[in-house]
Amino acid sequence: MDNPSDDFSGYIMQLPDDCLLFIFQHLDCGSDRESFGLTCRRWLQIQNLNRRSLQFQCSFTILNFYSLSQTNTQISTLHLCRLLNRFQNLESLSLSGCTELPDSGLSLLPRHGSKLQSLHLDCCFGITDSGLSCVASGCSLLVILSLYRCNVTDYGLEAISNSCLALEDLNLSYCSRISDYGVRAISQNCRHLRAIRISYCRNLTGAGFQGCSQTLTHLEADSCRLEPNGIRSILSGGGIEYLSVSNLTWCTRVNGLAAISVGSAAKLRVLNFRSSRTIGDDCIMTIAKGCPSLQEWNLAICHEVKIAGWESIASHCHNLKTLHVNRCRNLCDRGLQALRTGCKRLSILYITRSSQISGVALEIFKLARGNVEVKEEEVMCICPHGAFRF
Repeated sequence: MDNPSDDFSGYIMQLPDDCLLFIFQHLDCGSDRESFGLTCRRWLQIQNLNRRSLQFQCSFTILNFYSLSQTNTQISTLHLCRLLNRFQNLESLSLSGCTELPDSGLSLLPRHGSKLQSLHLDCCFGITDSGLSCVASGCSLLVILSLYRCNVTDYGLEAISNSCLALEDLNLSYCSRISDYGVRAISQNCRHLRAIRISYCRNLTGAGFQGCSQTLTHLEADSCRLEPNGIRSILSGGGIEYLSVSNLTWCTRVNGLAAISVGSAAKLRVLNFRSSRTIGDDCIMTIAKGCPSLQEWNLAICHEVKIAGWESIASHCHNLKTLHVNRCRNLCDRGLQALRTGCKRLSILYITRSSQISGVALEIFKLARGNVEVKEEEVMCICPHGAFRF
């Protein structure tokens, strides 16, 4: 007598590919998806063609647990080429942490990268302009690109700017070999650019952003040597909502930072000046008067902000909700009193005790402003959810 299970298996194997693909797409469990591919070569091929993301266990950030490769070793060019040949419909690829991967590892992207929208190459120290040329040649739909600590130059950025016109999010932090020339190519050609990180890029002055698109809303430039004209260039698009320029020690002239208060910064909601020790009252007063939409301002370790600066914030920052004043040497009882009577929409105050602020003044602030959550801790600015997608 025939075994009914054999008949059932036969029927399953006779299902067309589109039906099997429908079944596969409705498997929520990662282990079930892996088991699906182990059934036979045909089912494995369906699994391969349906895979949309891939990353490795050496990655610093797990973007999607089920997209992990099972290997825990350094990724070689041969291994990566085999995977790209196998998974030809990838939309997201993370090679972050593949520190020894050479440019040749990206050689198949011109053939198999046409659907890639997200590419992470963080700390891929072996990737240079040659590798970026492969990315530019094959990944025209790229929306997210992270090159954190990569050894790329302006030539690589220029190649990306000429091909990846849909680019929205770009991370160039610690790319020490790039200059304003490369940034200019990106800002002029990638007109959908929304967020960019250039922190610790010491050769950048900011001038490369002149004439940037209004779509650019989020920029992080911590510990950069921005010049006054660079500040104006960053704001030239008129769309900046989040600006982080902590440890700004090279842009000391008031006229440069005063550009933040001109009409081009009307949409600015979050401003991070943390550890910018040379910023003084004149700058603070100008910005306080000229940025009506400001909701969060980090002035931690800004030692040159004195009573006039705190009083100006209290009088003009009507929409301010979060203020960081940790370790400000010149915030005294009188400055805290000004903040207590002003900033009517303030809801969070980050502050640490200092010799300049008496316990009595702090307690009076808490009693008078019971709606304000006083946090005696130090944190960075809270970046809006989804602002940086890398």
